[in-house]
Amino acid sequence: MPIVAVRQSALAVARQQAVARRVRACASVVLGPLLAFALTLAAAVALDLVAVAPAAAQGFNYNPRPPKATPPRVANDNQMLVQATEVDYDYNNSRVLAVGNVQLFYNGTSVEADRVIYDQKTKRLRAEGNIRMTDADGKITYANSLDLSDDYRDGFVDSLRVETEDQTRMAATRADRSSGNYTVFENGVYTACAPCKDNPKKPPLWQVKGARIIHDQNEKMLYFENAQLEFFGVPMAYMPYFSTPDPTVKRKSGFLMPGYTSSAGYGFGVEIPYYWAIAPDYDATFAPRITSKQGVLLQAEFRQRLSNGAYQVKLYGIDQLDRNAFAGQPGDRQFRGGVETHGQFALNDKWAFGFDGIALSDYYFMSDYRLSQFKDPYNAFMNLPTEAISQLYLTGVGNRSFFDARTMYFLSFSGNQQNVPVVYPVIDYQNVFNYSILGGEVSYKTNFVNLSRQTASFDAINTTASTNGLCSVASADPMARLPTQCLLRGAPGTYTRATAEVQWRRSYTDSIGQIWTPFAILRADAINSDISNQPGVANFLPTGDTQALRVMPTVGLEYRYPFINVQPWGTTTIEPIAQVIVRPNETYAGRLPNEDAQSLVFDTSNLFAVDKFSGYDRVEGGGRANVGVQATTQFDRGGTVKAVFGQSYQLFGMNSFAVRDATNTGVDSGLQRTASDYVASVDYSPNRTYTFSVRSRFDEQTLSVQRFEAEARANFDRWSVGVTYGDYAAQPDIGYLTRREGILGTGSLKVSSNWVVTGAARWDLQANKINQYVVGAGYVDDCFTLGASYVTSYNYTVGTAAPTLNKTYMLTIGLRTLANTSVGF
Repeated sequence: MPIVAVRQSALAVARQQAVARRVRACASVVLGPLLAFALTLAAAVALDLVAVAPAAAQGFNYNPRPPKATPPRVANDNQMLVQATEVDYDYNNSRVLAVGNVQLFYNGTSVEADRVIYDQKTKRLRAEGNIRMTDADGKITYANSLDLSDDYRDGFVDSLRVETEDQTRMAATRADRSSGNYTVFENGVYTACAPCKDNPKKPPLWQVKGARIIHDQNEKMLYFENAQLEFFGVPMAYMPYFSTPDPTVKRKSGFLMPGYTSSAGYGFGVEIPYYWAIAPDYDATFAPRITSKQGVLLQAEFRQRLSNGAYQVKLYGIDQLDRNAFAGQPGDRQFRGGVETHGQFALNDKWAFGFDGIALSDYYFMSDYRLSQFKDPYNAFMNLPTEAISQLYLTGVGNRSFFDARTMYFLSFSGNQQNVPVVYPVIDYQNVFNYSILGGEVSYKTNFVNLSRQTASFDAINTTASTNGLCSVASADPMARLPTQCLLRGAPGTYTRATAEVQWRRSYTDSIGQIWTPFAILRADAINSDISNQPGVANFLPTGDTQALRVMPTVGLEYRYPFINVQPWGTTTIEPIAQVIVRPNETYAGRLPNEDAQSLVFDTSNLFAVDKFSGYDRVEGGGRANVGVQATTQFDRGGTVKAVFGQSYQLFGMNSFAVRDATNTGVDSGLQRTASDYVASVDYSPNRTYTFSVRSRFDEQTLSVQRFEAEARANFDRWSVGVTYGDYAAQPDIGYLTRREGILGTGSLKVSSNWVVTGAARWDLQANKINQYVVGAGYVDDCFTLGASYVTSYNYTVGTAAPTLNKTYMLTIGLRTLANTSVGF
């Protein structure tokens, strides 16, 4: 322990000499460890040496003593070190008295007080005045008086306050400690909230008061008797008895806070979860839900963490009391249930494998019992899940490579299981060579997929087909399932494709700053398609067994010539871009299933893409030129503007986007004509607060707007707002019969340091109504969380089917260290 010499007055020196004489007089007496260190301190004082006064450090608002630094942990071999302004030994009464800034150190515990008396006969330690006791775990106790045995196992404390290392607090008029394990707080108060800085006597946000609070240190439990929960000092709930693990416990068996929910099918439900800490590496939760109409829904979840990963299994089951509540639906059965499992494990720092699995008695079970609510209630545009995935996967990530292999089974929540494919494997691998070939970068990628589907999946694309059910597999109408009425979203049977692609690319910059980038790509697809001859399928695809080898060699050149202009106010770069691509026609166009390339949005983000299809099942063919200009301005005082404008041209050969396949991909994309629609975008960020962007596509002949999106966002310290406007022309070939136009607005406001209000709404301008919105409010501080939200959303389907409305109410309350609960209906 560091000590330094200090100058003292003659009176102090005389006092120290007297102390030293008393020390020598009793040196032959055998004393306990506490007294021995008291004598050591007395000798130090006699030698004109004292400790440096502790510097001010973390303090407690209601501690009347000036805050001091936490004393250093001293390894003193079960001996006690005492520091004080004055230490006296009463030989006749076998007592040691330390007065003035007293500090005791013993086995990792320190005691600070104005006055400390140690009685050798009774082996009791009594401290008085501005007491601060810090134990080895960092728990701090403040008190006016303290009486303990010399090993700190037993004793009592008057008018105490306790602050733990994780910022929980307790106070009591008196605390008695016995057997070194039990502490009883009389008229105790417990909270995890910090006291008000301006008024420490003001009640915290929440606190639990108890006539007695018993702390069992061995069990690490707190037991409350005659307890009441108060918010801002106002009693809100009374509990004759309850218990909770102490704040040092991270996991412990016991009941958790109940949850509440309701539904028309099962009535009002109460969940009473029980957590079982089986072992340090695994645990379980049992959460029976008692419902007013259907009885008890049993739920159990088991979790285990291994050295290289973790997994969990969740079980559901209910013996329904009133199956008629779901009459005419899949839930009209006696027993309903399911099982879910998830796991992920690391093989090393680059490879990992995992699994997800789900099996249900019926596909409405999760939605009927509200077991699959979306996780983010503030996202107004995330609808309830329509499917769940069972999969087994292996992934690997290298410095310049990526591998992913998985098999997937999609469980439909909408009853269309026979229309959903089973993906046996889908394998992706990509790699970029770490050396150049012919001066350029070489990369390659592969993809393999094998899937099957029981029944064809059709979508209606006009009112007649939707109204008359002409796209139903069961329809006997001679006009049913025609390409003019329907899309074939999924072909029945088995589909296998293996794809390999290698690419070479090199960039040159000539003497005048022009950038030339030649590239060459070779892609090959081996396809086996065994399509079942179900009603209407032959109108879209050849049925039976089909083998195809599709090879697409591509060579091209990209040209850029950036012009840079530097001004006192900033720098502007204008860059004309031209890209010429030479390749043969797409073979088997429209005659093979299209599973992964059904989505296509043509805009500036893919204007210069060599292949604009989104997946491997289609490949762009024919000669094409992509031209445009990109302008970027960087202002010296901050802010950037970037604008892109361009167009694409089919130079020769067959235009892949004009070919109708089973899903009409590309037909209404703006690329289906020789000269494409114009695409443009502007992004402006004046600073970190504001961002603006515009994306548009205009008809090449009439300049009418085919697609337009404008977005503006502002983020300030306390509030943020975002507005997005969208205007989309009708696309009857893919099922959108009318123009779509709407405004999406989102916003959040930090009302105070703890309160946040959020909201979002979507206004359908064509229907002139708000069809989706969410409002919510949340409160978060160091000890309390509160969240409430209300969400309405419509589920839309392709065609003219009426949208369905979903409503969700959610309320979440959390008391730190005590409980969290939620209510949803």
